[in-house]
Amino acid sequence: MRVIAGEHKGRALKAVPNQLTRPTTDKVKESLFSVLGPFFEGGECLDLFAGSGGLGIEALSRGMTHCIFVDKQGKAVETIKQNLTTLRLTDYSEVYRNDALRALKAVVKREKQFDLIFLDPPYHKMSYEGLLEQISEAGILRANGRIVCEHDAKKELPEFIAGLQAVKQDVYGNTTAITIYQAAREDE
Repeated sequence: MRVIAGEHKGRALKAVPNQLTRPTTDKVKESLFSVLGPFFEGGECLDLFAGSGGLGIEALSRGMTHCIFVDKQGKAVETIKQNLTTLRLTDYSEVYRNDALRALKAVVKREKQFDLIFLDPPYHKMSYEGLLEQISEAGILRANGRIVCEHDAKKELPEFIAGLQAVKQDVYGNTTAITIYQAAREDE
């Protein structure tokens, strides 16, 4: 597992030392970021269910200015902190050990908004539709922001949900799919 591009290209990332976390493969990450950017001119991102922090760290390496990482596992939080320290990204990030739904409430209270939100919960343990509805209702996605859902290849997410529209859907092998959402345009 490594950083694919940007300022920290080629740098290795530590994985979470357990069987509960499924890291995004380098191939999927490379493909995903070729669609998203591939580089950013600033912006803020939220990496929910962050695991080792690979997606948020990739976004920072490619030009995002700040990322909030959230995971409820203690080992994951420690791994994220180690990866951020190794890459000297602690000044551009915040790391919280928290449940995703509580974390969403916390960012609403802080009146935070994001250009990019990563959702990569344990497959089959969280309702993507519920998360997308909460994010949309909370108003934490900026006008041109995007939400990236990494999910089981067998699960098909809706094209439209809670004012969001799927703008890209890709399947990688037998296990992983990515669906990217942004605010639905008024004329649709």
